[in-house]
Amino acid sequence: MSAVKKALSAYGQTSLDTVVESASPHQLIVLLYEGAIKAIQLGKIYMQQGLIAQKGAAISKAIAIIEDGLRLALDKENGGELAENLDALYDYISFELLQANINNVPERLDEMLALLDQLKDAWLSIGFSKVELAAPAAERDEQDRSALSYGRI
Repeated sequence: MSAVKKALSAYGQTSLDTVVESASPHQLIVLLYEGAIKAIQLGKIYMQQGLIAQKGAAISKAIAIIEDGLRLALDKENGGELAENLDALYDYISFELLQANINNVPERLDEMLALLDQLKDAWLSIGFSKVELAAPAAERDEQDRSALSYGRI
């Protein structure tokens, strides 16, 4: 999971270390989605304000999270067709983000945000139905507090 931690560090939150240390692999993937989404949202704001350097940095951060975290976390040997499809989708998202950055097209950013939101929601539904629900109630409460506190950072 060092690739995931590398991507999370690209996200730039200093308090993220604490969250990462206590997070399950499932929660780490959710953090990566959230980090990429927030970076794209910032990139869109900067794009609309004409802040070119900040826009480029934010979108580059999102691409780094996708490439160095989400893509590298895929188990292509055991993941079968699902891992292959996700790999292709992550490649597509990274390419579209790069094109949106170069050509200043906020609509492309919106499309990639929608895709990442759908992927995050799917990941959350899988996780809560199989991973978190298998944990004892006290552990689930602690996980919920961690997720909530992360969302406020």
